[in-house]
Amino acid sequence: MSCRPQKGLTDEQYLAAYDKVGTVSGAAALLGIHKRTFERRMERIRAGRTLDQTRTLQFQQRDDEVFKGRSVLWNPATGEHKLEWYKTDRDKQAQFEAMKQAVQALSDEIPAIPAIRKPKVPANDLLNLHVLTDAHIGMLAWGEETGEDWDTELAEELLLNYFAAAIEKAPQAHRGVLAQMGDFLHYDGIDAVTPASGHQLDTDTRFAKLVRTGIRITRQLIEMMLSRYVSVEVIMAEGNHDPVSEIWLREQFADRYRNQPRLFIDQSPKPFYSIEHGDTSLFFHHGHLKKIEQIDRALAAEFRELFGRTKHSYAHLGHLHHYAGKETELMTVEQHNTLAARDAFASRHMYKATRRAKVITYHATHGYVGELAITPEMLA
Repeated sequence: MSCRPQKGLTDEQYLAAYDKVGTVSGAAALLGIHKRTFERRMERIRAGRTLDQTRTLQFQQRDDEVFKGRSVLWNPATGEHKLEWYKTDRDKQAQFEAMKQAVQALSDEIPAIPAIRKPKVPANDLLNLHVLTDAHIGMLAWGEETGEDWDTELAEELLLNYFAAAIEKAPQAHRGVLAQMGDFLHYDGIDAVTPASGHQLDTDTRFAKLVRTGIRITRQLIEMMLSRYVSVEVIMAEGNHDPVSEIWLREQFADRYRNQPRLFIDQSPKPFYSIEHGDTSLFFHHGHLKKIEQIDRALAAEFRELFGRTKHSYAHLGHLHHYAGKETELMTVEQHNTLAARDAFASRHMYKATRRAKVITYHATHGYVGELAITPEMLA
């Protein structure tokens, strides 16, 4: 049964048609309208909303959005309003906040990991800092062009082998810190480009696979730390290649390990991080916003109270892939090497640095007391 389309139908007419026929399809045909149009109207009627209220619910402009325009799709034959959408702009900070909220909502459905058994480590005043920076998981380097191969599989194998060796060889310490210093993932979304400049990147994988690999590696590193240290802290610093991914990594793992009283994951959205260990203070920044010449003053100002109550202060940076050290009136600053191979861009510009990662040991009273350096060749 079909009828010519009728316009300006009232709610009562919709209800009467449904009462008469008893089915959505039949009532829609009786009124001469599309089935989906009838369903939407009935949903609104059941919710007790007016048409204006429904449209308001369909589009509520957020405080962090700028309205750009409105588009409407109509059926030219019937005049039926089929689809309406609004175009907005949202700044990057707001996108980050939205990502955090989305991750939190997803995390609500993920069960927490049961508490991991505490290791038997003698009580002492030592802290082992495991520095891991610029892993660039997902990067593709062709050995004939760059000197050494690198891809997602090689990155995962090397990082896990390195960390197992570092855990085994590091001094016995009561407290352990994993400082993942940013650029853990080579790119930050569907397009393999740097977020700020849109520079095209060489990659060997799809982003969904990259996400799975990053999660898998991070989980194993955290559980290695918990199996070795009584107290564990994890920093996942914002990098210039993966600012958004570091957010969901922090939020996801903080929720997943929420039942681990021995574990603290720093969820600060700021790109600067700190650890207090007795009279020793440790500071961290990827290195993309402040250079080594500026970082001591910036960190002393950002963490004024912590800096003021400690005697020994140390700052750690990544970003440039090669080592640099500087001792100032305020603190000792180290810029760390990476374990990753160089990419085509670095090779073409003849940038070369030792591939290396370190475990640095600090005493609560005396500050720096030693370090362990490991290169890929040592793991062969």
